[in-house]
Amino acid sequence: MTMTAIRPAGRSWLPRRTVRLRLTMLYGVLFVVSGAVLLAIASGVVVSSSRVSAAVPAAPGQQSALAQADTQIRQLQMQLSALRAQVNSGVSHGLLIGSVVALAVMTVVSLVVGWIMAGRVLRPLRAMTAATRRISADNLDQRLAMPGPRDELTDLADTIDGLLARLESAFEAQRRFVANASHELRTPLAVMRASVDVAVAKPGPVPAPTIALAGRLRTELDRVDGLLEGFLVLARAQHGDLPGHATLSLEYLVAAALAARKDAIAARNLTVRHAAGPGGTWVEGSQVLLCRMIDNVLDNAIGHNRDGGWVSAATGPDGDRAWLVVETGGAILDQGRVAELAQPFRRLRADRTGSDGGAGLGLSIVAAIVSAHGGTLDLRARPEGGLAVTIALPLAARPALTGVPA
Repeated sequence: MTMTAIRPAGRSWLPRRTVRLRLTMLYGVLFVVSGAVLLAIASGVVVSSSRVSAAVPAAPGQQSALAQADTQIRQLQMQLSALRAQVNSGVSHGLLIGSVVALAVMTVVSLVVGWIMAGRVLRPLRAMTAATRRISADNLDQRLAMPGPRDELTDLADTIDGLLARLESAFEAQRRFVANASHELRTPLAVMRASVDVAVAKPGPVPAPTIALAGRLRTELDRVDGLLEGFLVLARAQHGDLPGHATLSLEYLVAAALAARKDAIAARNLTVRHAAGPGGTWVEGSQVLLCRMIDNVLDNAIGHNRDGGWVSAATGPDGDRAWLVVETGGAILDQGRVAELAQPFRRLRADRTGSDGGAGLGLSIVAAIVSAHGGTLDLRARPEGGLAVTIALPLAARPALTGVPA
C-alpha cells in the first residue's frame, strides 16, 4: 500500500509521454548518432594525416641527403620536426573539442527544431481531437471537415465524419421511434378507457367485482398514459423542440409547483422550506418543459421521502447562472447508483422509501430538459442521508414587465 501511494508522487514531475515528445526525442537521437559517426570519421582522417606529415621529415632519403650537413642544421631540423608534430597534435585535439561542442549545440538546436516541427505535423490531430471532444449527442450534426491534401490525416477525419453521420442517424431513428410509438399507443389506450367507462355505465346493477376491475384498469391505463407522456417529453427535449419560449421567474415556478402539491405534502406530513434569492431569478426557455422539469424534481422529492420528513428548495442567481437546489432527507444512498438516476428506467427502490417507485423516467426527463436549455444537472447523495438535486441554467435578464406567467 505504501509503494502504491508513493510511486505516483515520485513520477509526477515527469512530462507526459505524448506523441510530440516521442517524435522530438527520436529526431534528437537520430541527429546525435549521425553526428557522432560523422565526428568519428573526421577525427580518423585528421589523425591519419597528422601521422603522415610527421613521418615525412624522418624519411631515410632525406636522412641520407643530409648526412654530410652541419651538426647544427641537423639539430634545428629535429627541433622543427618535433614542433610540427606538436602543432599537428594540438590542432587535432582542438578540432576534436570543437566538433564535440558543435555537436552538443546542434543537438539542442535539433531538439528545439524537432519539437517545433513535430507540433506542426501534429497540429491537425490536435484540431481533430478538440473538435471531437466538442461533439456530443446534442450536436451530432457537426463534422470535422478537415482541409488539406489527401493523406492519412484527412482519411482519418473522413472516417470520423462517417462514424458521426451513422451515430446521428441512429439517434434520430431512436427519437422518432419513441415519439411515433408514444403517439400511436395513445389511440388504443383511449379506446380501452372508453370501453371500461361504457361497461360500467350500462343500465342496471353492475357487479362489485366489475366495478373493482374497472377501477384497477383505469389506474393502470393512467400509469401507461403517464409513461407515454414521459416518453413524448423526453423525445421532445432530446430533439431540442422547445415550445412556448418565454422569460420565466424560477421562484414563481417553484412556488406554484409546491402549491399544487400541498395535498401530497400534507398527506406525508412533510416540512417544506423554500428559500428564494434576492431580486428574483429569471431564465429563458420553454415554459411547458421548464414547468415539467420542476414538477418532476419536486415529485421525486415528495414521492421518495419518508413520512414526517422534509424537503428544501432554494433558488437564486450566481454569476451568469440561475440555480435550483432541491434537497431531501432520508436513508444514506450510494453515490454510484445516484449518478445513474439521470438515465431512463433507473430507480433506487431498495434504497429509498416509498411503495411506488415510478417508471424511472422522472430524472432522465429532467436531465434532457436541462441539457436542451444549456444547463447542467448534478445529483449528489447527501452524507447525512437523502438526495440533493442541483440544476444550473443560463441566467436571463429581468424582463421589463415584471408580471409572471399564469
